[in-house]
Amino acid sequence: METTPKKCKYSWPIEATLDVIGGKWKPLVIYQLKEGTLRFNQIVARVQPRITQRMLTKELRELERDGLVTRKVYAQVPPKVEYTLTKTGESLIPILDQLCDWGSEHLADEIEFTCEE
Repeated sequence: METTPKKCKYSWPIEATLDVIGGKWKPLVIYQLKEGTLRFNQIVARVQPRITQRMLTKELRELERDGLVTRKVYAQVPPKVEYTLTKTGESLIPILDQLCDWGSEHLADEIEFTCEE
């Protein structure tokens, strides 16, 4: 699969950023990869029951296409696939940490899980 980022023209930098990482699942997936490489089923286990495997596959493909995640497939049975943040993906971690801090501070009564430190 080709990993060339899509080419778009945006009016604002934040619009471009949200196009790449926006939505309900991408920030959660990126945040799960912050400690290092994970296999597909490890990511599923960390974000379920909130995401389906089909949706996770779609989100990972888009993150790979946009250069935030690399995918490594091992030629074995059963197939083994690992996902790792790229340097560009890693650069989002401080931003996601700040979003976690903001949520903890302002929405603590509504939050089931805590941010990993």
